[in-house]
Amino acid sequence: MEISERKRKILAAIVEAYVKTGEPIGSKALCEALDYSVSSATIRNEMADLVELGLLEQPHTSAGRIPSHEGYRLYIDQLMHQTPLTEDEQRFIDGSLSASANDPEHLLEDASQILAEMTRYAAVSTTPSDEEATVRHLQLVQTGRRTAMVVMTTSSGMLKNKIFRCDYDLTPEILRIFHKMLNEKLGGIPVASITPAFIQTMAASLGEMTMLMPSVLMAVLEASREAMETDVRLEGQYNLLFLPEFGMDNARRLMEFLNQREQLIRLLEGQTGVTKVLIGPESEYPELYDSSLVVSRYSLGGKNAGAIGIIGPTRMDYAKMIPKLEYLASTVGTLLSEIMDME
Repeated sequence: MEISERKRKILAAIVEAYVKTGEPIGSKALCEALDYSVSSATIRNEMADLVELGLLEQPHTSAGRIPSHEGYRLYIDQLMHQTPLTEDEQRFIDGSLSASANDPEHLLEDASQILAEMTRYAAVSTTPSDEEATVRHLQLVQTGRRTAMVVMTTSSGMLKNKIFRCDYDLTPEILRIFHKMLNEKLGGIPVASITPAFIQTMAASLGEMTMLMPSVLMAVLEASREAMETDVRLEGQYNLLFLPEFGMDNARRLMEFLNQREQLIRLLEGQTGVTKVLIGPESEYPELYDSSLVVSRYSLGGKNAGAIGIIGPTRMDYAKMIPKLEYLASTVGTLLSEIMDME
């Protein structure tokens, strides 16, 4: 949408003032916010035009105006000047993530916690997709006289474990044999290829050892299935209960939506590009019509791997939130890549 330069400045000023105060902006307050002299009458006319264009709204009988969803969209796409992170903010993110720099799953959980703390909104992240991942290593850990755990590490950094039980006593020597055999057969194999048919073929190739390993092989199959599933981390959802923009009914519907894992994953993973902002109905989920979602992708080895995002009111400070999110996503991608020796 093309509008005059004066209308652009007025719209930007209204968005930024409304973000700060949460109150409808009138012509008098706008005169003080603008960096050039213009009469109140002129501003009122321009605001009326912006209402006609669908970029501003007049709530109730207030004399002031607030941005519409379309107004926020134009502001973000054309008018916004992002606020770079301070050195203190960068140090806080770097220091907070360093504690889990060697644990991919805890790293994403910590990233969500940090984001929720910094923004005071709900923060979500998805684990790397394992569609192209391979088996990096299989470890066997004894947990009882006849039980042990298979720990699968994939090339995307995910760890999945499954307990199995045998009808005979396990010994360190037996587990060493299983360990050697599993890593020889499965090391470097795509996780997606470990199907029931693959396990059956593998079992047939083990000869007499097959009789000792059915429960072990089933544990490997279950671990590979879980490794293929994208998981989601959610932190700070209760922050939304204390935001004035959300009434109790809206907050309840939003909380229920956030607890629907599959929908949340589809929403996050459906966003392409580095950073995406969905305002209100743009998400196509009615529960988010009064909210905004900001999503940034993180990469592993130069490939998109997962997403990190925040969910909050449409009246959020996008100029500050986007740089925080992008820096955090970039740092997570770098740390994950270092863990997996992909850089």
